[in-house]
Parts: sequence; structure tokens; C-alpha cells
Amino acid sequence: MNYLIGIDVGTSATKTVLFDEAGTVMASASQEYPLYQPKNGWAEQKPEDWRDAVLATLERVVSQAAVEREAIKGIGISGQMHGLVMLDEAGEVIRPSIIWCDQRTGEEVEDMLRIMPKERWIEITANPPLTGWTAAKILWVRKHEPENYSRCKHILLPKDYIRYILTGVFATEVSDASGMQLLDVPGRRWSDEVLEALQIDKSMLGKVYESCEVTGTLLPEIAEKTGLTAEVKVVGGAGDNAAAAVGTGIVRDGTAFTTIGTSGVVFAHSSQVSIDKKGRVHTCCCAVPGAWHIMGVTQGAGLSLKWFKDEFCQDYVAEAKAQGKDVYDLINEDVKTIPAGSDKLIYLPYLMGERTPHLDPDCRGVFFGLSAIHTKKHLLRAVMEGVSYSLCDCNQILKEMGVDVTQMMACGGGGKSPVWRQMLSDLYNCTVKTVQQDEGPALGVAILAGVGCGIYPSVEEACDRLISEKSSTSPVAENVKTYECYHHIYQNLYQSLKADYKELANL
Repeated sequence: MNYLIGIDVGTSATKTVLFDEAGTVMASASQEYPLYQPKNGWAEQKPEDWRDAVLATLERVVSQAAVEREAIKGIGISGQMHGLVMLDEAGEVIRPSIIWCDQRTGEEVEDMLRIMPKERWIEITANPPLTGWTAAKILWVRKHEPENYSRCKHILLPKDYIRYILTGVFATEVSDASGMQLLDVPGRRWSDEVLEALQIDKSMLGKVYESCEVTGTLLPEIAEKTGLTAEVKVVGGAGDNAAAAVGTGIVRDGTAFTTIGTSGVVFAHSSQVSIDKKGRVHTCCCAVPGAWHIMGVTQGAGLSLKWFKDEFCQDYVAEAKAQGKDVYDLINEDVKTIPAGSDKLIYLPYLMGERTPHLDPDCRGVFFGLSAIHTKKHLLRAVMEGVSYSLCDCNQILKEMGVDVTQMMACGGGGKSPVWRQMLSDLYNCTVKTVQQDEGPALGVAILAGVGCGIYPSVEEACDRLISEKSSTSPVAENVKTYECYHHIYQNLYQSLKADYKELANL
């Protein structure tokens, strides 16, 4: 029996999972780390925290499983997209990573639009310049921290920094690189035109691989530290959403998933390049060689519920501890008692600005319609519904683009909630399914590692073999009608507040 490891470098924690070649979990470990917000709208993490978490969890899963270390053949790495990791000539981290949800780069986005028209950006990178993406972060550091930029010799994404730690190789792969705004997405290679326009030295970027290609093997010292062998192959891996797609079997046309993690995503597979000329959704290379995906992103999805829980639900936390339950299970039980629409309460989930469909770093979260009848339970349901309205916006744009989704899967932490899945089913007005395998990105990149090691003949065939359906949620006709009305109001609210958001940002 061969074994594979999937590593998922998330925003709140790194999770490392050891699978056998049938997809069975042999061991799993995770380690959390902090997120730093030096200013409103800023978000940073320390790459060294990711490194320590990866090495610690690798060591734990290898020691936990009664597996011959020579039988562990490959590692796949997934991670949060868009983060900027800058290394000096010695390979040391120069500054904390500016991560995906950071919104400080509004001026740099304007600079990019002056350098090259929006239409050309979309033609090359499949997306307009975005505050959360890596290119604008590079320009911000060059403008505001020239001393740091002058020291920079290597620019990596979060998971690719981990690749460097494990293998000593500076490399990336097409799915994650698509979110840097530096890749020719249709051509699946770095864009010389973009790099020249932005005056970014191509030598600072790693070689671009397909997601299931082998990029290197473990450094001897890393193999010794983690209990593995130096023959373990490390493949390209994938950005978190592309990895989750593989981990849920979204690898063919007509398939899509919704994930509710810190951010939320509606993701559809496409064998052809399909680009929204308005730039409302993102087109990227996917982890299946020669294919792409289209995705809409809600910045503050699970983040919204976690924020509300952390700041206002200490009673739930205490009760969950007393009962030995998960706090989110208690929250879901109470949310079920509130009717669809939360008794005319609507939440806008813009805690970190918004991407789809507004591309607005200045918008902020709102509770609209509060009255004296509303309880904490109402606010909790409104938060979950507000996230669902935003995800519905994403799904509607895919429909406008002619993407025919016949199968919607739910994944991520929020996707485990039956209440949240029902909201999505009602708003999408379609069946929402889950799969038996709930390791998502970790399983996805383990599958990619298996393909790279020759254990599976292709990504598609591996998914057919390993992934099976678990549950199915159908829309409730009455809720569908209710949510159509509330979603309309939700959409109007952004337009009504757009100018006020700008004024607030300028104070």
C-alpha cells in the first residue's frame, strides 16, 4: 500500500493529513496561528508560523500512523491564495506576509490601471487589478517599504514558501499563480508583458508547473526531522479553492462547489477559458492540467460568523464547553428556530471589503432592519443568510456567463452545517450535495501527489475512484420565494450605501 500526504496552509491553521491510496485517513494533525491587523483593512501573518505548523504537523502524522516511512511516496501542498512572501538572498523572510484579505492597496490598483487599461488586464490575467491579489501588494511594498523591496530576491505564495522549506526549490503552479495578477492565464505561463509593465524582475518568481507535476523531493534535514525519506516527491499542489475542487470531485464540466471557510467561494470547472469581461468573477487555471475554473469570492463568509461568535457569543462558548459540544452546533440549533429572512433583518458581510460582484475594498459590514423584536438568534441567522446572499450573487453571474452547473457541492467548515446548506439550496433553487470525504483541500492535493507519483493515471480517474456522495439537500419552495424578496433588498443596499462607504473610508 502506498501513502500520500496533503498539507493545507489555511488562514487560521495548517492541517496535515496522511492518506492511503484508497483515500482513507490514516492520521491528521492541525496547528493554529494568529492573524495580525496593524491597521483597519490590513491583514498579515508570519510565514515562520506556517513553517513551524507544517513541520510540527508533518512530524505528528508520520509518528501517529503505523506506516512504513518508505511507503509514503508524495506530498501535495494547498494554501491560502494571493499572499505575498518576500525572501532575501539567503532565503530568509523579509517582512510578514500581506495575505489575501488585506485591502491596503487601493492606490496601487489605480496605478496598475494607469499603466495598462482594465480590458488588457482582463485579456492577459483574466481579471481586473484587485486589491487582494499579489501584484498590487508587491507594488505597495516597493512604494512604502523600498528598503524591504531592495532586499527581495524571491517572491512566493504562502504554500510555495512551504515548498521552499521542504525542498529548497523556488517554484509555483498554475492555479495559485493565477491569483497573483502576473500570469498569462490562457497561456498558463508568466506574462512578460505584465512583468515589464510593472517593472518586476522575472527572476524573482519561481518556475511555473502544472498542479500534479513533481517540483522536487524533501531536503535530507527535513526528511530526518519529520520522519520521512528524502525520496518523497513534492508536487505543484494547488491554491486552496482549486485543491478543494479536486477534493470534492469538481473536475469536469457541469460541476461546481460552494465553500464556506474564512472566505466563501462559488467555483465552477471549465474545460475552456471563459472570462467575464466585467471582471466580477475570477477565471484561473485549475488543478486539472489544461483546464480552468471560474469563481466568485465572498471575502467575509465564515469570517463573519466567527467574528460574531468571538465578540458576542461568550454564552454559547461557555455552554458548549459545559456540554462538551461544538459551539457551532449550538448556534445551528438556535438558528433553526428563526424563520427564513430573520424577521426582516439583513446582514451585509463586508467586514473585509468585498470582491464579487463589487470589487470594493471600502465597503463595510451592516445589519439592516434591526428592531426591538430581534434577538441574538436573529442576528446569527442574519449573518449566515447575508453570506448566502453574497454567494448567490456569485452563482447568478456564473449563470449569466452561460456556465451550466448541474451539480453543486458544499464544502468547508460552513458546508458542514445543514442549516447553511439549506439556505444555499433555497437561494440557488437547486440541490446541494456533500461528499463522504470531508478533508477538502488536503485530499485534493494528496490526489495531485498521487498523480505525480504515478499511483493514479489522472486527476479525473482518481476522483472517480476516491470520492462518493454523502448527503443531498433540496430547496424548500416557500423559502425560495421568501429569499427572492430578501435577496433583492440585499442587492439594493450596496447600491444605496456605495457613496457612503467611500465617504467613510476618506474620514
